[in-house]
Amino acid sequence: MPDDTLRVILLADTHIADGSGRTLDPRVLDEIDGADLVLHAGDVVGAELLDELRSRAPVHAVLGNNDEALRGVLPEELETEVGGVHVAVVHDSGARQGRVDRLRRRFPDADLVVFGHSHQPEDRIGPTGQRIFNPGSCTQRRTAPVRTFGVLEVSNGRIDDVRHVELW
Repeated sequence: MPDDTLRVILLADTHIADGSGRTLDPRVLDEIDGADLVLHAGDVVGAELLDELRSRAPVHAVLGNNDEALRGVLPEELETEVGGVHVAVVHDSGARQGRVDRLRRRFPDADLVVFGHSHQPEDRIGPTGQRIFNPGSCTQRRTAPVRTFGVLEVSNGRIDDVRHVELW
């Protein structure tokens, strides 16, 4: 990876409550330790996990529907620049049908929209070139085949790679 490449770990739906004694899979933590940034698309659930993530890398997170303890701490959505790429983050993107157009209207300037809520990994490119990406959940797969998270690599103002990492 070239020196000017930024590596971002994409998380959503971790659902780790304070005092639960749970944390992320060591493979996820290792990836975070080598990252420039973590973007979390909501349902962190506990402040302890947020603190742990922040001790390893800078973190931008949004409020999910299960983040009652973080209400007033996290924004409902955010837009940020990552290495010259405009990224939007939101928890609930609504129904799958119409999602690409709905997110384009909500975040018209975003090159990439990261979202969560469904626990279902998703990676789609809309007709305008906007990419939408759900990293899935690295803790609760629900109906997904495996637990997942995402890795984004950005350099020179463009997305070099965005992919799901599967945890078996």
